[in-house]
Amino acid sequence: MSKHYFLGIDTSNYTTSAAVVDDQARLIANIRQLLPVESGQRGLRQSEAFFWHIKHSPVIMGQVAALVPDLRRKLKAVAASHNPRPMEGSYMPVFVAGASLAQSIGSLLNVPCFSLSHQENHLWAGLFSARGPDCDRFLALHLSGGTSDVLEVAVTREFGFQIRHLGGSSDLHAGQLIDRIGVAMGLPFPSGPDLEKLALASETPVSIPSYHNAGRISFSGAEAAALRLLAEHRENSSDGITKADIAKAVLLNIARTTAKLLQWASKVTAIDRVLLVGGVCANSLIRDDLVRRLPELGLYFAAPEFSVDNAVGAAVFSGIAVSGRSYLRHVF
Repeated sequence: MSKHYFLGIDTSNYTTSAAVVDDQARLIANIRQLLPVESGQRGLRQSEAFFWHIKHSPVIMGQVAALVPDLRRKLKAVAASHNPRPMEGSYMPVFVAGASLAQSIGSLLNVPCFSLSHQENHLWAGLFSARGPDCDRFLALHLSGGTSDVLEVAVTREFGFQIRHLGGSSDLHAGQLIDRIGVAMGLPFPSGPDLEKLALASETPVSIPSYHNAGRISFSGAEAAALRLLAEHRENSSDGITKADIAKAVLLNIARTTAKLLQWASKVTAIDRVLLVGGVCANSLIRDDLVRRLPELGLYFAAPEFSVDNAVGAAVFSGIAVSGRSYLRHVF
């Protein structure tokens, strides 16, 4: 029976999340609620997302309490994402909703409350799910609607992360490319799962050029190319190219582009182990193509449910913040 619990909270642009792990780093609860986006829209304003987090939080916490009825008595610590990235000036109002909730719970129950960035939350969830890389220094690829970064990550003595940004997108992020093309095709937002399902029906190979130069990648050219193909398809649907073919071309463009980015990062750092996190990394076509293109690298993928936005990483981090190495050994 669990002696203690650790609670994590994350309020990202499109998901309200709470998670609980126990003193053996076993996942007890993982609750997520997507924020509603009207059909045809490509996202929410921060004020709208903040409103939905406030609406969702009591429901989410009620579900957590039902799953873990002794949580109040056994809660040891709580942690929440408080900004997008671990760097000065990184801020989004949506994270205030979760951070305030965590601070309130900590004060009410007299337990410590810890903060981490949304990106660090993804990294801890990835390590928890993939069970590695179990080393003090590794590369991380974070692909989502708001991030397309390759990072050099070092685990500190205090079991936090020291993160060096190596490279990433100079314009659109990978998730933005997926969502823009998906919405243009009439798919709901966020479009990742539906675009993947559509792409799996493709029968005709179509290639969209990719761009990488010394750690900088770009997806704006891929967006323009995909939209041109989509317009041509609408004008002449008898040319053999389908929406499924365009969807697959978009996803494989992301894989090809990020493969070049990871090869470059590995060369400049001499690191050959990579943790892959973020909602885009949940895509099976992208995952399979990266494995095929990068046999020289050790790739550690978070499971899809831990790749998308969640609070598991924050829950794990609160356990590590309290217990240090004795807790970390349960994670791996």
